Amino acid sequence: MSRSADTWIMTAQCPSRLGTVDVVTRFLKENRCYITEQQSFDDRLAEHFFIRTEFRPLDDDFDPEVFRARFAARAAEFEMAFDLTPPDRRVPVVIMVSRADHCLNDLLYRYRTGQLLIDIRAVVSNHPDLESLADWHGLPYHHLPVTPETKGEQEAEVWRVIEETGAELVILARYMQVLSSDMCEKLAGRAINIHHSLLPGFKGARPYHQAYAKGVKLVGATAHYINDHLDEGPIITQGVETVSHVDYPEDLVEKGRDIERLTLARAVAYHVERRVFLNDQRTVVFAR
Repeated sequence: MSRSADTWIMTAQCPSRLGTVDVVTRFLKENRCYITEQQSFDDRLAEHFFIRTEFRPLDDDFDPEVFRARFAARAAEFEMAFDLTPPDRRVPVVIMVSRADHCLNDLLYRYRTGQLLIDIRAVVSNHPDLESLADWHGLPYHHLPVTPETKGEQEAEVWRVIEETGAELVILARYMQVLSSDMCEKLAGRAINIHHSLLPGFKGARPYHQAYAKGVKLVGATAHYINDHLDEGPIITQGVETVSHVDYPEDLVEKGRDIERLTLARAVAYHVERRVFLNDQRTVVFAR
């Protein structure tokens, strides 16, 4: 389902209690707001409730500040934290990349055509290779080389770019550097990474070639929020495709790249459309 250009998004979460859906839907009805999409989930193990609602105000004089104040009074009874996102809001983004261009190119295309509601403020890379691609899209490109000895200084410069651009989301579009614990902490819940997912898993260089040697039958990708444990952050979405003996290492690489870019784009879309809730080390994802 594609979102209408005039719909608002309300997201909320609270402890599990009787009437959590009703407090949202009843309030929207009383304030003449028509619900166009709604998804909810009650985590019975954590005893926590999550809800996402898209709605269209029926009155021309809809005032979001009045709406927030009125709903806050209702939500207090449920200890409900909520947020309201206006139509067509574009999330400020910084993209980090190394040398591989497939994920960056895909994100730039979706950005340019309006498929992703993001506002790319800058591209950051530890290599100069993709500067021309950013230039073609009219985007600032920050080449910030890094070595083990300069990692602290380089990350300080990366953080400066993030702060100066007002980025609310950082996308690691095949950025082949491990972020420090300090950077992971600063970006908790607002940095998405993409990496290959193979069964069984292969670490080190040339993972698709290792997979070919073992005769794997599935290649995939995982998009997740970063944390201080490499490639182990809360998962947003995953993609997978079957392969067979007819696929050579270069075929696995090509298919892997396709899955990576699609999986990353889907994760970014879910994030900016407020479809993802962090639930301890897991996520609640209200997919389209």
